[in-house]
Amino acid sequence: MLNQIIRAMRHTDIPILANWIAETPLWQRYQFTIPKVQSSLETALARGDLLLVVDLPEGEALGLAWCLPKGIFGRSPYLRLLGVNVRQKGLGAALLTHLEQGLEADTLFLLVSDFNLEAQRFYQRQGYQQIGAIPGYVLPDVTELLYWKRWNRGGSIE
Repeated sequence: MLNQIIRAMRHTDIPILANWIAETPLWQRYQFTIPKVQSSLETALARGDLLLVVDLPEGEALGLAWCLPKGIFGRSPYLRLLGVNVRQKGLGAALLTHLEQGLEADTLFLLVSDFNLEAQRFYQRQGYQQIGAIPGYVLPDVTELLYWKRWNRGGSIE
């Protein structure tokens, strides 16, 4: 694992994050462009969404966790986006764990594309369970899989 720093996203991180998100094939399929990502992140920052980045002491933002605190049913946190620019280094897991520990709630929901088997395995390793599927929710030919995790504040998973 790399020596990472996890911190709140700053406005100055937006161009860096927007560039690598828009260059990622997964997010290109969802029509994420640099202007669209920049606008979305600026809105999220102004709205007070929970935005965390992971970076190295000497570097720029390498990952992003974007959470809507009451994004599911107006009650529970929803992880809108989790991504890292460097895979297989433990950054995604560290970022997700840091996010979970900072939530006031004891549960987190997220969606994963049916074709994204790597992400499905990642979230299952982190203790998430698939609890549903929504065909054609974002893209007509993709089923979004609904995952969630619940834990107790003592640190163990229920």
